[in-house]
Amino acid sequence: MALISKKKLIYPISPVLRRYLIKYSREVDIPIHYHELLRYNGSIALYDTKDQDTLWETVFYAESDREEIHQNVKKIYALLKAGGDMSVMEHLFVDRIDLCVYGNTQPFRVRIVNRINDNFDYFYIKNADASRVYGLELEDLLSPNRISYLVHQNTLIEEHIAGIPGEKFMKLHMEDPHLNPIRLAKEFVKFNERCFARLLGDMHSSNFVIDVTPDFEETHYRIRAIDFDQQSYEGKKSIYLPQYFKENNVLIQLGMKYITPESMRQYQREERALISTRLKSSHKEIEDILRCMEHDHLAPEENVDSLKSELARHYKNTAFLTCKNMGEILRLSLTQLVK
Repeated sequence: MALISKKKLIYPISPVLRRYLIKYSREVDIPIHYHELLRYNGSIALYDTKDQDTLWETVFYAESDREEIHQNVKKIYALLKAGGDMSVMEHLFVDRIDLCVYGNTQPFRVRIVNRINDNFDYFYIKNADASRVYGLELEDLLSPNRISYLVHQNTLIEEHIAGIPGEKFMKLHMEDPHLNPIRLAKEFVKFNERCFARLLGDMHSSNFVIDVTPDFEETHYRIRAIDFDQQSYEGKKSIYLPQYFKENNVLIQLGMKYITPESMRQYQREERALISTRLKSSHKEIEDILRCMEHDHLAPEENVDSLKSELARHYKNTAFLTCKNMGEILRLSLTQLVK
C-alpha cells in the first residue's frame, strides 16, 4: 500500500525554470494574481446537485471590487483559451468563483458562462508551485494529452481537465451495462506505466479523472491526471505506482480479473514505446526541462536518496545511485524506456 506520511513542501519557481517558461511562452503577463482574489469578504459552502458538500466554497467580493475582478478573470480566460483575443469575452460572464480550502495551494476555480447558449467552462487560479509546473509540462510533453497552462510571477493558471472523477466513476459507473471492463483495465495498466516512468506520484482516485468516449462499436477510456503536485518529490517507489493505492482497488481488481500477465506486459511495452516516441519527437523541449530539473531543488535530500536506492534495485541499475537530485533520477528513468 502506498502511503504519504508528510505534507509536501511548496517550492517557488526558480530562475532556471522561469527562463524555460519564458522561452516556451508559458510565462504571460496577466491582469490579476492569486493574492488579489483573496480579497473576498464572504463565502458559502458549495453543494452538488445531490446536496453533498463539495468542500469548495463560493466566494463573494465587495461591490467596489467585483466588476474589476470579473473583468480581469475574463481576460485571463481569453489568454488561456484564445491566445489573448479579447473579442471572445463579449458574450462571457463570470458565474461564480470558488475556493478549495482543503487543497495544498488553496486554488480558486472560475466558472465562465456564455450568455448566448448557457455553455460553461472552468479554469483555475493557483499559487505557483514548481513541482506542479514541472508536472504540467511533463504531462504535456510525455502523455497522450495536451494541457494548457500559464504562469506569471507567483500565479499559476490552469485549464479544466474534463472527465468523471476516479472515485465517482468507481462508485457509480462500474455496473453500467455499457462498461467495457477489458478496455478500462488496459487503460489503468497504461496509466500506471506512464506515472511510474515520468515519476508522477499520488495518483489515487481523487487525483485523476476518467474520460469516456463512445465509439461506433465500443467505448474508449482515457485516465488523466488532474493533480501534479507530487511530480518527482516522494522517496518511495510505490508512491509513483497507482496500483499500490487502496483507493484504486476497484480498478486493480478489474485488471486481476480481466488482464492476463502476458497481456499486461504487452500493454506496458506499448505504453513505453509511445513515451519513447514522444521523447524523440519533443527531444529539445524535454532536454531543456530535464536540464532545469537537474539545476533545481525539488525534494528533500532523504527523498532523493531513498528513491534512487529503490529504483536502482527495481531496474537492477546501479547508475541510479550516482544521481544527485530528482532531475537526474527522472532523466535516468526515461532513459530506461529508450533502451
